[in-house]
Amino acid sequence: MSACPDLDVLRSELQERGLRRAELADDPFEQFRRWFDFATEVGLHEPEAMIVSSVGDDGMPSSRHVLLRGLDHGFVFFTNYTSHKGRELEARPVAAICFPWNLLARQVRVEGTVERVTAAESDDYFTTRPRGSQIGAWASDQSEVLDGRASLEARWAEAEARFDGVDVPRPPHWGGFRVRPQRIEFWQGRPSRLHDRFRYSVDPSVDGGWRIERLSP
Repeated sequence: MSACPDLDVLRSELQERGLRRAELADDPFEQFRRWFDFATEVGLHEPEAMIVSSVGDDGMPSSRHVLLRGLDHGFVFFTNYTSHKGRELEARPVAAICFPWNLLARQVRVEGTVERVTAAESDDYFTTRPRGSQIGAWASDQSEVLDGRASLEARWAEAEARFDGVDVPRPPHWGGFRVRPQRIEFWQGRPSRLHDRFRYSVDPSVDGGWRIERLSP
């Protein structure tokens, strides 16, 4: 596509066309890549932004936006392991993800188990981050209470001085998580709220390992 179309017009076209079973890839990761690449191509702002929900010790869910940084046999993102979400995901290694591509009347939902990525994967990604973000990973006790912004800026200045003139190493408390999906749902908005919803579920008895079902809107 040579030019970014008007997203309002494109949204209407997608809603009118809908989503049919025959159009779906047999593999949900391939289907996700198709939708993700399309969202990127038409200029959707930050299609990699996703909502990750975890569960705390008290059974309460909590959600936040993070950025998708890898897609292989799972959805990969990076964070501080000692943050609120990091502690919850370590204690209860399950998560839900939502990609809210509202301007395209599309949504992708993921539910699955959580694991840390390897240290090598975290190291490799950390080297690609801007230096300021690398220093910030050392300076911020993510999710902890601060007595004021001045304290945070002082910690940042301290870390900046510590690594002056040298490469910033990855902090041991910082790295990636991978969400391995058990279910992935693709939602396409339609007129009159008669939306199209298709769910992929892990099923070893099915060719390809995924069962595909249409859900009522």
